Amino acid sequence: MNAVELKTEVVSSKRLLGKVALVTGGSRGIGAAIALRLANEGATVAISYVNNRGAAEDLVTKIASLGTTAFAFKGNVASDVETSALIEQVKNAAGRIDILINNAGVFEGLPVDQVNVNHYDRVFDVNVKGVIQTTVEALKLMPDGGRIINVSSVAARMSMPGASIYSASKAALDALTRIWAQELGSRKITVNGVAPGTTETDMYRAAIPEEARQSFTEKTALGRVGTPDDIAAVVAFLASDDARWITGQTISADGGVNI
Repeated sequence: MNAVELKTEVVSSKRLLGKVALVTGGSRGIGAAIALRLANEGATVAISYVNNRGAAEDLVTKIASLGTTAFAFKGNVASDVETSALIEQVKNAAGRIDILINNAGVFEGLPVDQVNVNHYDRVFDVNVKGVIQTTVEALKLMPDGGRIINVSSVAARMSMPGASIYSASKAALDALTRIWAQELGSRKITVNGVAPGTTETDMYRAAIPEEARQSFTEKTALGRVGTPDDIAAVVAFLASDDARWITGQTISADGGVNI
């Protein structure tokens, strides 16, 4: 499915039985692990992808093997047209969205003296505008008591040279999480974020040099890089009724890299 092997967690509870979840950017990495975990807890899962149709279809097949229904739809959240079409496809396939996981994101680093408008647009169009567009459309299908979970990053609160625009996009996402939680509280919809630290994904391997990876491992209190399954477990908790009294929070799932 991808270079980072995903485990199918065996969970005894079915906390999400009867729920419908949409995971954007769900064909690989953290998104794929989240989709698998939600399906394993009983949810019907729709995932969106941009280019990697094969990985998306493989994931749907894997979820089906768990006895759960899954769908894969092509859709770039940076495009308002494609986002509207994505939500319409989910509506036609599943009827509603109980759980929205805004996971689709891009990482692109540049030092400040090389930052330009095109760089800003590439990062913010997906990481911020895409989240806004998807959420606004998904809310039309979300019943009261739903869940919105935004996948942020510890970069929103850490100083990472060369990642100013990316970090700013994730800080903006954290602000949206807090304000939307206040606005949607009357509908009993909770809005929370999960901020992964260094996590073993294809994007992480491509973006971070080996020496930097070793440095992150040494700085992490638990002595290792995170896995997509580590993040998926936190997301599944926030999506469940166990987290009914938590809203407006962004939880750092980073193994202690930021303490």
